[in-house]
Amino acid sequence: MTDCFDRIVERFVLSSNGFERTLRAVRPGQWDRPTPCAEWNVRRLVNHVVRGNLNYVHLVRGGTGTEFLRQRDVDALGTDPVTAFTRSVSTCAAAFSRPGALQQELDYPLGQVAGQQALAVRTTDTTIHTWDLARAVDVEETLDPGLVAWITDHLGEIYADLPETPTASHTTHRFFAAPRSNSADDVSQQDRLLVLMGRNPWFSGH
Repeated sequence: MTDCFDRIVERFVLSSNGFERTLRAVRPGQWDRPTPCAEWNVRRLVNHVVRGNLNYVHLVRGGTGTEFLRQRDVDALGTDPVTAFTRSVSTCAAAFSRPGALQQELDYPLGQVAGQQALAVRTTDTTIHTWDLARAVDVEETLDPGLVAWITDHLGEIYADLPETPTASHTTHRFFAAPRSNSADDVSQQDRLLVLMGRNPWFSGH
């Protein structure tokens, strides 16, 4: 295991805890609000994260990338999105904590990857979507600075050898938003990462 992926299950849980805090702040009338992910309202964004956790569990249990894509938009929230999310996090963390899971080759939709790299992608996705959710429901948007620094420092390893990455403008962007351009030098590390991930942290409209 490379240094980049040390404590990756711990980082996944840390990222998920941040998402959970934001999720618990969603008010009843906000589920239909638009999010920075243009195709998703708040409920669809949360479902994407919960379904993603469950699909990663399926992969580590021997599932295929084709099955992953087929299940990608299936509702996983039911009538209790918070409980659905917390259960998905516990299940995913347990699955990747199983001996050998982090070294196991998974049939990820973007190609064969080791479990540790797949979970790093999952952790990054959850972190960025925490900001998306916070922006959509007007709550605190500051991400865990340690996670932001880790993602920023290891983007190359996290997305190594994948045919599509969130920071490359020449790929299809079926899975990740296209990066934005930013010429400012005085932006925070979080804002710089958000721009790389296709977000506009300076636009506050819904």
